Amino acid sequence: MNPMYITFGVYLIAVLLIGLAAYFSTRNFDDYILGGRSLGPFVTAMSAGASDMSGWLLMGLPGAIYLSGLSEAWIAIGLTIGAYFNWLLVAGRLRIHTEYNNNALTLPEYFHHRFGGNGKVMKVISASIILFFFTIYCASGIVAGATLFQSLFPGMSYTQAMWLGAGATIAYTFIGGFLAVSWTDTVQATLMIFALILTPIMVYLAIGGADQMNAAIQSIAQGNGKEYGSLFAGTTLIGIISTAAWGLGYFGQPHILARFMAAENVKSLVSARRIGMSWMILCLGGAVAVGYFGIAYFGAHPEQVGTMQGNHERIFIALASLLFNPWIAGVILSAILAAVMSTLSCQLLVCSSAITEDFYKGFLRPNATQNELVWVGRIMVLAIAVISILIASDPESKVLGLVSYAWAGFGAAFGPVVILSVLWKRMTAGGALAGMIAGALTVVAWAEWVKKPALAAQQSGLLTMYEIVPGFIACWLVVVMVSLANKEPSQEVQERFEKANSDYHAAR
Repeated sequence: MNPMYITFGVYLIAVLLIGLAAYFSTRNFDDYILGGRSLGPFVTAMSAGASDMSGWLLMGLPGAIYLSGLSEAWIAIGLTIGAYFNWLLVAGRLRIHTEYNNNALTLPEYFHHRFGGNGKVMKVISASIILFFFTIYCASGIVAGATLFQSLFPGMSYTQAMWLGAGATIAYTFIGGFLAVSWTDTVQATLMIFALILTPIMVYLAIGGADQMNAAIQSIAQGNGKEYGSLFAGTTLIGIISTAAWGLGYFGQPHILARFMAAENVKSLVSARRIGMSWMILCLGGAVAVGYFGIAYFGAHPEQVGTMQGNHERIFIALASLLFNPWIAGVILSAILAAVMSTLSCQLLVCSSAITEDFYKGFLRPNATQNELVWVGRIMVLAIAVISILIASDPESKVLGLVSYAWAGFGAAFGPVVILSVLWKRMTAGGALAGMIAGALTVVAWAEWVKKPALAAQQSGLLTMYEIVPGFIACWLVVVMVSLANKEPSQEVQERFEKANSDYHAAR
């Protein structure tokens, strides 16, 4: 009858019931993948935010701040700027352009129709990139869930915690599809903002105020020679660019872009932007505060450092368990599970849609019935989940490391392609395809053969830059150069672009 376990149980039952309700609202594959393009502004905003902010928001980011200080807050600054421009430049345009391009349900299908390519190469390459990086991204959510369950249930093995953490997410995604994911995201986003506002307030009060907090942090800083309170201490210009460059990733994340595609209309996205950005700023500020205040708290209470079990990414879990009544702690810690489940569920769904729409329907069964496609989609959710669990099976995996690799892959492969596809009618199929490949390969090559050896040799500077930066630049340059070298797109493609663009400006 542990109160924490009861609140967790109630939360899990609630999301499964939402999944069941969504099951009865899912009539065809369009509903299963995009909810019939019926999301209002509030659900669009909260779902986009929750699907973006996975377990790294409550574990990876506070852990990084706790370890290194406010110099890691450039992640939050970069993400806020990137998210704003994604809402401003891409959201409404993509909603219109996907509708004009054969009512595309997935990014690969949109690319295929947008550029008028006759072959299937565009769909295959883009769907393959999605499957590769999303399987790694899904693994990060499973690691975060396993870490949470191990902390809550002492004695539970990592493998048991991993399957338990992933099980409920797989269940409601399998049952209810996009509507289940979006409706539960709204609940989960509410939980997350509640936890990220309340927890730093409680830590601040437990420390005793600003003077005590500053004194504790100064004492720790003098002891280990670090400067925790500065955005610039202990970092370099390359380090700041690398950290802030996380914001570039927003333009290419399929699970976030899917929320824009599913909105009921362009006007609703204006309201959604205001709601979504307000939610995001509060959540990122709360996560940074948890990590920073945690430095002072554990500096003042060194005997309690052991509650983190040697893993700095457990700081939010440790503070919630120490400072809250068990009933409230259960709700607060459910927010971590909410963050994990919200992102993992939409990632599983995007992978499933890529296989079902772009491979199964595109190559094997062009005339498949709607019911058949829905069930193939459900089976693919299970298949991708199992592969992600196998990737996550290493107990030493770190959430932020897995997320950063996949985030860079999507941002570099798809970001410039998405931006230019809705802003530049001269862009060609050859440019888009070459840019995608260049961005994805640059990320993998830079991470494995440039950055990793440089870090191993304890070097600093340009070679250690976050791989999204060279990948994004490579993709953008290749798209522009190859497009200009190719013949102009057909008259039909350019007219469709102009109609979509005109419709977007009229609908604002």
